[in-house]
Amino acid sequence: MDEERWGETEDDWAIVQRMLPDGWQEKAKDLGALRRCRGFPDAATLLRVLLIHLADGCSLRETAVRAAQGGLATVSDVALLKRLTGCGPWFRWMAETLVRTWGPPLPPELERAARRVRVVDGSLVSEPGATGSTWRLHYAIELPGLQCDEVTVTAPDVGESFARFTVRPGDLCLGDRGFAHRAGVRHVTARGGDVLVRLNLTNLPLQDAQGRPVPLLRKLRTVRGLRLGDWPAWLGDADGTVAGRVCAVRKSAPAARRARAKAQRESTKQGHTVRPETLEAAGYTFVFTTLPPTVGPRAALELYRGRWQVELAFKRLKSLLGLGHLRKTDPAGAQAWLQGKLLVACLLEALIEAGERFFPWGYPLAESRQPLPVAGDLVHATPA
Repeated sequence: MDEERWGETEDDWAIVQRMLPDGWQEKAKDLGALRRCRGFPDAATLLRVLLIHLADGCSLRETAVRAAQGGLATVSDVALLKRLTGCGPWFRWMAETLVRTWGPPLPPELERAARRVRVVDGSLVSEPGATGSTWRLHYAIELPGLQCDEVTVTAPDVGESFARFTVRPGDLCLGDRGFAHRAGVRHVTARGGDVLVRLNLTNLPLQDAQGRPVPLLRKLRTVRGLRLGDWPAWLGDADGTVAGRVCAVRKSAPAARRARAKAQRESTKQGHTVRPETLEAAGYTFVFTTLPPTVGPRAALELYRGRWQVELAFKRLKSLLGLGHLRKTDPAGAQAWLQGKLLVACLLEALIEAGERFFPWGYPLAESRQPLPVAGDLVHATPA
């Protein structure tokens, strides 16, 4: 690497360190990331080497080679794997602090919630290389702290379900349409938890108080303008019924057009014609929840919006940061790896947020990270 390029890299690393929360190096010692850590003189060197793996998508072996060539550390790929596995709590603490410092404000309902709010999701990931195996990663992330509190790795034919996760009384589990199945909902409610899951017209058969099918599309048509829908509904299975509600909001015209275009593309890809009812329903966002009526439809939809933000973050991770290349097939390694990917995503969000504020040089000079007022379009931001 030439001298000019090396100088730019050092400048970039200094900026990255400025964005990290206060006390991050001391926290590495407190949380065990540096325990029995040979080859790394300090927390900064350890993080810098692991970011080669987490952010650049390099294999552990390539990361070890790059670290040695750059004069950072001389370690084996096996030692790097052990270090990565021990860094999960440290990654989680930094990601949570970054979210609270730089992230958008959370809905008040989330801030005041006394229960554990968990976003659950699943994703197909692959080991690198032409002959790499494919796995399905099932993970649960707490809001608002983005702590990955549960992760399992299974074969790709194991489908998404709330039943894959351990549920405690009071848990609120948020899932997308892939989790809208009766067995999974029953799994959560039978253990004292609640669900909030997105629907389509057919994946979760609902009934009214008389046991008749709920005419979802007819009810959605009553949601106009800024009005929100909120209707009681019951989910029936062999063990009885689960009481809940359907909350709905009408999408804006541009959002509805995008949703209908996506439905058309997916139907074309699968070789069948999309139904008119499906296109009409694409103009709404509607969820089923077992939360009590004291949590109104606006609060319920805001809670789902929190889940949607996490999904968008993971879509960016899969496309930009190589989340789709799983190198750890044991739960402990996968959890630390996933927590590290979350840290990278939060760090990128912090850098973007800082760059869009009034810093011509792209980052704050002061140690304080209090955000400045910004223009609504985040383009013509002005200082306080």
